[in-house]
Amino acid sequence: MDRQNYAFDRTNFTLLAIGVAVIVIGFILMSGGSTSDTEFNPDIFSAMRIKVAPVVCFLGFVSIIYAIVRKPKNNKVDSDNTLTEIKK
Repeated sequence: MDRQNYAFDRTNFTLLAIGVAVIVIGFILMSGGSTSDTEFNPDIFSAMRIKVAPVVCFLGFVSIIYAIVRKPKNNKVDSDNTLTEIKK
């Protein structure tokens, strides 16, 4: 089967997996105890939940977008505008 027909290569899938893992880590950082009707938990306003975790999730989403947009480098255009395969 010809590998040039695929839109993604191994690097794209690796970047996608890393992005998903970073997003999961961001959501884990956001989780924690909550406030009930009887007592107030001030940890819901911690810097990790309000500032760090959303930035981590955002970086994960940026990584996923880059992985989708990134073009695999397995074709080369010659000077006469014809595609030739790069031998590995």
